[in-house]
Amino acid sequence: MELTIEKLVYGGDGLARLGSADSGQRSKTVFIPYVLPGESVEARIVEQHPGFARAQLERVLKPSDLRSAPPCPYFGQCGGCHYQHASYEDQVRFKSEILRETMRRIAKLEIEIAMHTHPSPPLNYRNRTRFHVRVDPEFAIGYFRHASHELLPVRACPISSPLINGALNELWRMAEAKALPNTVSEIELFANDIDRRLMAELSLRPAGRVDGALKEFARCFTSSLPEVQGISGFWPSSSTTRSAAALIYGEPAMRYQVLDETYQVSAGSFFQINRFLISRMVELAIGDQTGSLALDLYSGVGLFAVPLARRFERVIAVESSPVSSADLRVNVPENVKVSTQMTGRYLHAAGKMKPDMILVDPPRSGLGSEVCKAIVNLRVNQLVYVSCDPATLARDLKQLTAAGFTIAEMHLIDLFPQTFHIESITVLRKGR
Repeated sequence: MELTIEKLVYGGDGLARLGSADSGQRSKTVFIPYVLPGESVEARIVEQHPGFARAQLERVLKPSDLRSAPPCPYFGQCGGCHYQHASYEDQVRFKSEILRETMRRIAKLEIEIAMHTHPSPPLNYRNRTRFHVRVDPEFAIGYFRHASHELLPVRACPISSPLINGALNELWRMAEAKALPNTVSEIELFANDIDRRLMAELSLRPAGRVDGALKEFARCFTSSLPEVQGISGFWPSSSTTRSAAALIYGEPAMRYQVLDETYQVSAGSFFQINRFLISRMVELAIGDQTGSLALDLYSGVGLFAVPLARRFERVIAVESSPVSSADLRVNVPENVKVSTQMTGRYLHAAGKMKPDMILVDPPRSGLGSEVCKAIVNLRVNQLVYVSCDPATLARDLKQLTAAGFTIAEMHLIDLFPQTFHIESITVLRKGR
């Protein structure tokens, strides 16, 4: 069928409609990937739902003037990128529009202030990339195809750092020489801030020990790629978790510098992936704030807690992940108290403290009603919300603004060029 694309929506798809008021039908929303606003396309419905449908793009009948050639030969097959058919400047503009529209639709908030956008170099920005591995019927390493769990072999990834691409080439060479163990199901590569050191994390099929084949792989990999400083392995311990890291070679952690601070990041710890924008992100989140007490909730390895400790007399950093909280304890100075409780539980028991500032960097699920309520009850005047999901951000901002916070600043930090993902920093304030 022929459809006209109205706009792009969060998730990477374009939105079109089936039926119209003129025809007497109630229009049905259709979501289609790899399109641009204003385009006429030929598409095939692949999923039907009561209120919407999903379609596969068959042909662009009338392309947008904004359509451009993608920089990656796998684009449209690989499920990792969504916007390579648009210029980078247009990608940032689309994301800004989507962020505003999400605030309007979910939170009923009109963002009256200027939304500041902070672009990234559009390629080679990832410092961490995870590749899937298939051994049978023939070896392949790459990503899942769009909307599937079918593996697409890739020889290069333009959004990953040069060192990661060099390591990918070496993994292909080793596999073709039969030097890659068949117990490896995923390989995650993490490069340091100057793209000169590398850590590898292997997801391993059940068997449960570091054997001779893994040690031989580590020897071969590191002899041909001396930038590798550590290799760790993980086995699945349940359907949703994996085992603690087993060190196969070298060091279990890497040092990563951001501005004037150096962080220990262990295998299994979370760290931001855009090697060009992490420093800017820290500067925007912390600003020129000073005071007696700051809370850093969902602290990770302490990306924000460490610089906060230079500006506040005391900092409380809350992180429930055992791996990340172990790094957090190593990274923070003495005026930071670390709590390993879940954020909601910590705030419930926090008592009558009066922080000068709270910084939150939650997962995609956002804060949720109870955490928002607990933050409001602390009567803090400044709240900085680092978000990786505009929908849960909008839900939480609706509750926080209803409780008296106003949005003083909103920044779109484009940590994920070529993809639909939107990272933002919102500064909320109450009257002083």
